[in-house]
Amino acid sequence: MPGGFAEVQNRAQLFTFCQNHTRPGAVLFCSRDSTRRRSSWDRSISVQRGRSGHHRHHMRMPCGRDGIQAHSSTPVAGSGSTHSHFPDPRKLFESDTQMAEYAEHFDFRLEQYKKTLMSIEMYEDSLEEFSKGFERFGFTRGDGCTVYREWAPGALAAELIGDFNGWNGMTMTRDDFGVWSVEIPDVDGKPAISHKSRVKIRLQHPGGWWLDRIPAWITWATVEPGKMGAKYDGIFWNPPDEEKYSTFKYSRPTFEKNESLRIYESHVGMSSDKEEVASYRYFADRVIPRIKDLGYNAVQLMAIQEHAYYASFGYHITNPFAVSSRSGTPEDLKYLVDTAHKHGVHVLLDIVHSHISSNADDGLAGFDVGQGLGQNYFLQGDAGYHRQWDSKLLDYGCYETLRYLLSNVRFWLDEYNFDGFRFDGVSSMLYHHHGIDVGFSGDYNEYFSMSTNIDAIVYLMLANKLTHELVPSAITIAEDVSGMPGLCRKVSEGGVGFDYRLGMGLPDFWIKMLKHVRDEDWSMSELVSTLCNRRYTEKTVGYAESHDQALVGDQTIAFRLMGAEMYDGMSSLQPASDVIARGIALHKMIRLITMALGGEAYLNFMGNEFGHPEWIDFPREGNDWSYKHCRRQWDLVDSGHLRYSHLNAWDQDCLKMDSKYPFIASPIQWVTMIDNERQVIVAERGQLLFVFNFNPFETFEGLRIPVPEPGKYRVILDSDALHVGGMGRVGHDVDHFTEPGDYCDRDQSMQVLAPSRTAVVYKKSDDE
Repeated sequence: MPGGFAEVQNRAQLFTFCQNHTRPGAVLFCSRDSTRRRSSWDRSISVQRGRSGHHRHHMRMPCGRDGIQAHSSTPVAGSGSTHSHFPDPRKLFESDTQMAEYAEHFDFRLEQYKKTLMSIEMYEDSLEEFSKGFERFGFTRGDGCTVYREWAPGALAAELIGDFNGWNGMTMTRDDFGVWSVEIPDVDGKPAISHKSRVKIRLQHPGGWWLDRIPAWITWATVEPGKMGAKYDGIFWNPPDEEKYSTFKYSRPTFEKNESLRIYESHVGMSSDKEEVASYRYFADRVIPRIKDLGYNAVQLMAIQEHAYYASFGYHITNPFAVSSRSGTPEDLKYLVDTAHKHGVHVLLDIVHSHISSNADDGLAGFDVGQGLGQNYFLQGDAGYHRQWDSKLLDYGCYETLRYLLSNVRFWLDEYNFDGFRFDGVSSMLYHHHGIDVGFSGDYNEYFSMSTNIDAIVYLMLANKLTHELVPSAITIAEDVSGMPGLCRKVSEGGVGFDYRLGMGLPDFWIKMLKHVRDEDWSMSELVSTLCNRRYTEKTVGYAESHDQALVGDQTIAFRLMGAEMYDGMSSLQPASDVIARGIALHKMIRLITMALGGEAYLNFMGNEFGHPEWIDFPREGNDWSYKHCRRQWDLVDSGHLRYSHLNAWDQDCLKMDSKYPFIASPIQWVTMIDNERQVIVAERGQLLFVFNFNPFETFEGLRIPVPEPGKYRVILDSDALHVGGMGRVGHDVDHFTEPGDYCDRDQSMQVLAPSRTAVVYKKSDDE
């Protein structure tokens, strides 16, 4: 690497690295990622990769309509409109000179953002007012009546039907903009539509026939119990005051200074140990305390938006405003969120705005009757269909689609007090090709080209702006596999506005290593390169595995490591077999090194912290509708005599160490020693010193390691400790004194014990 350490220091510390001088297997490595480096999802380019743009060609304008595609009531605003502050991308360009080469692209993108926001502000007063669509559309209360409004410009006629009128159509009237409405007068001073009664809208198709659809803005939808193949019904949700969860007792938690985001990814329905669908109240009372006790400070809830197909894991949304009825009512979900806040746990919603289930009978897709752009929530033809997901794609350039989606964002914040979102399928949104059959090598032409979906990017910028203005403490996370630069930079800087992106290449890396590479052949250089390879100005959520790796057809890390021996070899009352001992040791090491080097936040899927065996398989025809593999076996960790409790204790110790000595979110990250021959890694994160010995055969006594400061160091965490399933070889009451002298570009070093397949963490002693 040209220039050496001194030159890198002078570049505003974009790079930091250290060279191991003592072993022939060591490599030169930069521990903090430069904006010149590739995305963490491209493994074909070396860790010391330079700029990728030697053969740039002139930028072509990306596909995108001229601002929003408004309906006829809303022309695009001109330059004379009043408007709020608009983004300035110069900060992006200063931190990443490659992005500056695409200034024309950013000019076009920001012009579309500006036009869209100006139109909204001109005709809706503000983005905040625009996002209150749920106060006007769907079912609302008027003076002595219930009002129902629906945007359905493709319909020839519309009627409101339901239990309240014996399913005999009540005629609706259409305004000039395709909004159908009807007023239902109260009866004897009470709403004519009673709480929990079934409702639908009946639309006349342009072809002349009639279609029954669930209202687009419905907040609860249910299916008739016990009836195979039954269709969902919209439910009028208007509980009496005594049944409403009208006031949240606990305010949103706040993060302490330097506190890391530690996420527990969860699925409420499969959180019970019984073969059933668990309720929101079960999760609140039984699982939230576990999350808190483990040391996680955020829970990410999957499958909350209603989805007719349970086995979709909640990603084939049918009713975006509706709480999934399988686990309870809207009031039950409010209780869950409030309970989490009581325990100081942030609640993130896994929100799906990347596509909609193609199930027309049960969901939003039913409002597509072939009407064209600007008159439809969805794109048409091939552009409106995701062939891998068999779902419909939204038209982010349509004014009413923007109203619907932005109102949906606000609804979950206002009505349920969520603390933020994990946006699903962001990669599909960012590009017209949706990432299908496309690999991302890190070349910036892949991010900023005709393939870029500017309409979707403008929507995501608006969604992030709205979220952070409504709830300044809110957290937004992008599920993006492409690594688009600027995705997690502020909207005011010309970025898309997310706080974090998921480090989606990390689980793939661990699968590759465990599946295809022998332990003794693991490359420490490749391991560090993959874990640390991210954009230094954009935060990443690191994780070793999520729900994706637990699904049927794949394997969790624990099951991949130990396989069938988990069925009869996990008792701590008997000696561990070689397979179990290896699996327990590597499970602990993989999780800690991912926490230490993999990002600025950490995520774990429910149950994987203790090595939950087997896989997830939702009830379906292929498994006789069984819930056996759609639950969490908490008894395995609670029993006390099984090794699952050791893994659970390790996870807890790691997170509590982060809580006491924050390291996951620390900007201080140095990998000071990479020894490929001995398979040893030494790293500094925050004020802690990590020593990883991945060698499957050798224990190193008196291992000399570089140390950041002179003084006395002691062990504060040890994967070989007895209570986490180790052999107890590392002394915690031993003082380790540093010795002066140049070692790995540090002027201090010390000697430690590094048992085979262990991770040990040291901290400088405060009692010197």
